[in-house]
Amino acid sequence: MNVSAAARRSGLPAKTIRYYEDVGLLKPDRSANGYRDYSGDDVHRLAFLKRARGLGFSIDECRQLMTLYRDRSRASHDVREIAIAHVAAIEEKMRELESMRRTLNRLITACHGDDRPDCPILDDMAGALQDTRG
Repeated sequence: MNVSAAARRSGLPAKTIRYYEDVGLLKPDRSANGYRDYSGDDVHRLAFLKRARGLGFSIDECRQLMTLYRDRSRASHDVREIAIAHVAAIEEKMRELESMRRTLNRLITACHGDDRPDCPILDDMAGALQDTRG
């Protein structure tokens, strides 16, 4: 099937499918005229990648997971370790986002939001610029 059909069946945009091919996550066959020819297995791998990316796994993690998925003699421990590391990264990102939220809420509270030019939000950002200049 062509890329449009593979996109419909996998739920991924054709551009994403081509990208996955460019980065080596997928290698469809080529027909005699040189066009990509996606198989049912390719569509299955695309659906796998869609789900993995939807869970936030990076391209490199997807590559590792795809390799493990294809390896029927794999140890589930290897897959579990990738997932555990990913959850730890998500938790760290959540801590960073919570810190940003607290800081922004503090700055919003300090800002009068009126017609005066003074703004604690911009002052805070400018202060960060001063720190990098000195």
